[in-house]
Amino acid sequence: MATISTENFEKNASFRGVLTSLYGDSAAANACRFGKLAARHQETFGAPYRDFFSSPGRIEIVGNHTDHNAGKVLAAAITVDTLAAVSPREDRVVEVKSENYPMMRISLDDLAFKQSELGTSVALIKGVAEYFARAGKATGGFTACMDSCVPKGSGVSSSSSFELIIAEIFNVYYNDGELSPIFMAKASQYAENVYFGKPSGLMDQSAIALGGVNMIDFRSFDAPDVLGAKWDFDDLEIYVVATGGDHSDLTDDYAAIPAEMKAVAAALGGKVLRDVPAENFYAAEDSLRGKLPERALLRAEHFYEENVRVERALDAVARGDESAFLAAVNESGESSARKLQNLYSSRGDHSIELALEKAGKIDGVLAKRVHGGGFAGTILLFVAKDRSDAVNDVLKAEFGENNVFRLFIRESGACRVAL
Repeated sequence: MATISTENFEKNASFRGVLTSLYGDSAAANACRFGKLAARHQETFGAPYRDFFSSPGRIEIVGNHTDHNAGKVLAAAITVDTLAAVSPREDRVVEVKSENYPMMRISLDDLAFKQSELGTSVALIKGVAEYFARAGKATGGFTACMDSCVPKGSGVSSSSSFELIIAEIFNVYYNDGELSPIFMAKASQYAENVYFGKPSGLMDQSAIALGGVNMIDFRSFDAPDVLGAKWDFDDLEIYVVATGGDHSDLTDDYAAIPAEMKAVAAALGGKVLRDVPAENFYAAEDSLRGKLPERALLRAEHFYEENVRVERALDAVARGDESAFLAAVNESGESSARKLQNLYSSRGDHSIELALEKAGKIDGVLAKRVHGGGFAGTILLFVAKDRSDAVNDVLKAEFGENNVFRLFIRESGACRVAL
């Protein structure tokens, strides 16, 4: 692929089209990143880049806390990304340099897990490479200068975005680009679970690998079903807002949700709730009262109802029915509050609950819900485009400029950028 000189990026018609496809309305703000990365690659490695790779963040639209019980989620790739200027190399060494971080250097001939690397980007690179090797897929060396605009700690999966860009580089350079998005998602999940030390489901990685809007059905964790739909709601904009809550010491709150759902499943002869047909649960629900906590039963109700909402929301996207889509998002938010009960933590952190109440009073906010795990963290808003600038101003005044993220749906997943 021909290299475009740094000074010609913004004058190149093809490049402007690429920017629009990757970043939508935020294309102009991302233009300079390419030129800067190209120059940094030359300065760092003494050679020009070969290709650009990009890996988006993701949002969970509907499907709160369903994946761990083999449920359904509606998720989407979004227009924040990890961007890399990359060149293959002939040896089996990977070198990755991000601005303001030390160089990472990994030999692909030494992928042994090291306790000291837990929680590091080195662990993620090694974990992805190890999964490829275990699956009999090829890996090889490369140099990369990277830049990320995926906000950390805001529930849009910055670590998964990094994992997927590594997987896609191996895929394109050493496997002829033939590996499936789900394979690369599973490689990334393996890296995060085993090498990085963070337990996670497959939703984040799948949404980023696939791109666009997709319903992901985790009936089979090994081979989830995927059904996508084209996003055509051009008069909606998306916001993720960090509410300022403290994420520390929430392990028990998070763990209680899958544990209580699985306790209900076990009482009805299943391992996870998806093993138990909804009609069987509802027929037995009254008999379970007194034997299981009432919250566990409410959380099971949320699981079954949320799976139906995911299907309704996907159908609304496919038909272009904005009202039905917004209704499904709002219902998901209400169910998370009343039945799933993950808006506030056991230690009394009500930041998400208060943020949703404030957001609901802003003219132009059409749908709102907790985003991701809950208890502390972020909320998701769908906003009328003609009111978006005003909503943006109000949100930043209320929550702080660095805590408000205006996003767009991105159709491509982790990919080599076609310049």
